[in-house]
Amino acid sequence: MFPVKRFTDFIAQNNLFTPQNKVLAAVSGGMDSVLMVHLLKAAGFNFAIAHCNFQLRGPESAADEAFCQKLAQQMEVGFHVVKFDTQQYAAENKVSIQMAARNLRYRWFEQIAQQHGYTAIALAHHQNDTIETILLNLTRGTGIAGLHGILPQNGMLVRPLLFLNRDEIQAVISENNIAYVEDSSNASTKYARNKIRHEVIPHLKALNPNLEATFENNLQHFRELEQLLELTVANMRQQIMIVKGDEVHIAVRGIQALKPQSLLLYKLLQPYGFNETTIGDILSSLDKHAGRVFESEGYKLVLDRAQYILSPKKKNTLQALLINEADHTIHYGAYRLTLLHDDSALIIKNNPMAVAIDAALLIYPLTVRAWQTSDYFYPLGMKTRKKLSDFFINQKIALHEKAEIPILVNGNGDIIWIGGYRPDDRYKVTNNTKKVTIFELFKL
Repeated sequence: MFPVKRFTDFIAQNNLFTPQNKVLAAVSGGMDSVLMVHLLKAAGFNFAIAHCNFQLRGPESAADEAFCQKLAQQMEVGFHVVKFDTQQYAAENKVSIQMAARNLRYRWFEQIAQQHGYTAIALAHHQNDTIETILLNLTRGTGIAGLHGILPQNGMLVRPLLFLNRDEIQAVISENNIAYVEDSSNASTKYARNKIRHEVIPHLKALNPNLEATFENNLQHFRELEQLLELTVANMRQQIMIVKGDEVHIAVRGIQALKPQSLLLYKLLQPYGFNETTIGDILSSLDKHAGRVFESEGYKLVLDRAQYILSPKKKNTLQALLINEADHTIHYGAYRLTLLHDDSALIIKNNPMAVAIDAALLIYPLTVRAWQTSDYFYPLGMKTRKKLSDFFINQKIALHEKAEIPILVNGNGDIIWIGGYRPDDRYKVTNNTKKVTIFELFKL
């Protein structure tokens, strides 16, 4: 007997789709996906079959495709198929074969769904897949979200077989004499998931024969705890994160009052791209002086006395500018740079915003630009070179200020002057200097 009622009850309880919806069923030809389409057919749902041929197993891949096409014909449903050069995609994108296959199939499923009006993409994951996913997440490191396993629904992706375990699927397949194809790669322990499936889970089942049921109960608890955490974080966000324009202000005392501190602060700042390592650094700075800056890919968090200010990073729109010998004034970002040519060997002291350079060493056109990670120079008074990144650290220049500093570059690529901070020793005025060019910065 097909577990049709359990199937339809699970779909209804989780609001996966209705008989009125068009469902795209992802079918590999294995027993899980084959049983899924038999259940969809028995329950009277409107569906079509989609099959991906990753061309990784030669004749086996071709046989799988032919099997799925025949299955669609037997069930009198639509059939979509695609062939991927998975190995080439993996090489070009520098990802594993498994990740390449995952990216390719999900992207294609979404395209087919949009083109043909499918409202759900049905995947044949079951309870044992969830157990394997959780164990993988725990092995690699995970937060609470990694413990909820595979969800019944994630956007258009639905998993209507999560009420069954592998043994139950095998029993239904055997009792009803349903044909399917076996992927030979499933027996290999080369992949981490297969290693867990074949070498770890059998030992766990020896300890607990009802492993799937136990995990299902645990999953329910984990999902409820995750929901509780999200509600707590939402309330905390309203209490301690004050929105002011495009900034968010967070009182230091509000962070100090969080319990558990690290977990809640991570969840509060996670939407802004901050990772757990940075959260630790932020917590270590709570009693430090103002000016500390922490960055994610798109945001910066600045300690400003009794509060942190969170704001989007401003894209560096400063374009490099060329300077010709005849130029007198250049505007760069928030600065005006002036040039003055003098026939004396003048040395400028005690003014970091101006510098005199040996004019004979200049190769025009010069360039003024933002710093780059590979930049280095020879600081005045030193005979060894220093990376600009290290120089900025020594000068205690905040991260968000670095991109605004004008870097004066000679025509041969040498850095002449870190505007407002230090000239390069190679371009200083000496006893042999006949003429100088004076560069001076004015903050606008």
